[in-house]
Amino acid sequence: QVTLVESGGGLVQPGGSLRLSCAASGSVATVYTMRWYRQGPEKQRELVAHSTAGGSSNYADSVKGRFTISRDDLQNILYLQIDNLKPEDTAVYYCNADVTDRSGRYSPDHWGQGTQVTVSP
Repeated sequence: QVTLVESGGGLVQPGGSLRLSCAASGSVATVYTMRWYRQGPEKQRELVAHSTAGGSSNYADSVKGRFTISRDDLQNILYLQIDNLKPEDTAVYYCNADVTDRSGRYSPDHWGQGTQVTVSP
């Protein structure tokens, strides 16, 4: 079983910063692509950033220049640095990952439970 646990959310004023973390644990041998999604109030879930095992990353246009995705492959942790937060960034942020488990089986599309980010004066 693979478990993803996000942390680091909270209430922040506009212009502030947060660093989200997502730790992958359980039957994880190798972590491949890892992603951050978010779902705002009454909005559809959207992909905001992803990071491949090869070191490439990509961002949604709405967050470019403010969000930075990074990862620690030794500890299987994904990060999202969010700067210059805006009220429209208010959402539940979810981690998603594709892994190979310890039996060698490719196991994609694992989700965490989410962490709430609220941006308000």
